[in-house]
Amino acid sequence: MKKYLLPFLVIAAVAAPSQAHRQWMLPSMTSLSGEDPWVTFDAAVSSDLFIMDHQPIRLDNVKATAPDGSDVPLENASTGRYRSVFDVHLTQKGTYRIANAMSGIMGSYKVGGEQKRLPRGTKPEQLATLIPADATDVQISEMSNRNEVFVTSGAPTDTLFKPTGKGLELVPVTHPNDLVAGEDATFRFLIDGKPAADLEVDVAPGALTRADQSNERTLKTDAKGEVKISWPTAGFYWINASATDKNTSVKNATQRRLGYVTTVEVQAP
Repeated sequence: MKKYLLPFLVIAAVAAPSQAHRQWMLPSMTSLSGEDPWVTFDAAVSSDLFIMDHQPIRLDNVKATAPDGSDVPLENASTGRYRSVFDVHLTQKGTYRIANAMSGIMGSYKVGGEQKRLPRGTKPEQLATLIPADATDVQISEMSNRNEVFVTSGAPTDTLFKPTGKGLELVPVTHPNDLVAGEDATFRFLIDGKPAADLEVDVAPGALTRADQSNERTLKTDAKGEVKISWPTAGFYWINASATDKNTSVKNATQRRLGYVTTVEVQAP
């Protein structure tokens, strides 16, 4: 079964392809030159990739970071029925990260045989009061998701690729703004700072519909957490990885669910 990202406070969950809504941020371009470059973004959750048909990504947690690590404001931001839009002004040379990083918990329990669910936005410290003492079949999951896009003004830099050591992260061997059709790229995935071996990585070209998934691929990382990806044609590609383990930091949580999404642009040779 393939794993896709469904919104739970814009947090990853697992679903079958026929039911999936995919979370994505799509830049107008990822490699820019000139003296005053700007990038505009669409951000949405949709059933058909890069097609606005379900709901917007809320921008509360979207953060842009400049090559020197400083925060960059999202300009001209707006959220509509099916998508959010915003601009990023690239005032420095180098690679920027635009990220929507979210974490939280979700869970369910039964009281008198009736199933209840934890409210959205539940904090770990609220569990003791929200779950009754006589509850049974308590199931709690910790959630952590990253949705990142990298854009570059001028020559690519790697200052923003230092891992935090927490959750599922991408540490690219090949720079994500240096991708060319017909050439292989290598991406490294880490979980809590260690190689994410045997991780399934889904790669899909832009504007892929549920009715046409023949060009979608599921690859696996090696022992070093690395996966080699080929790009048949130029254009935008959506990359998704997810994992489940028991390394939770929330008391009474039985599992941790991790997700990572990025959108990359592949240039023509």
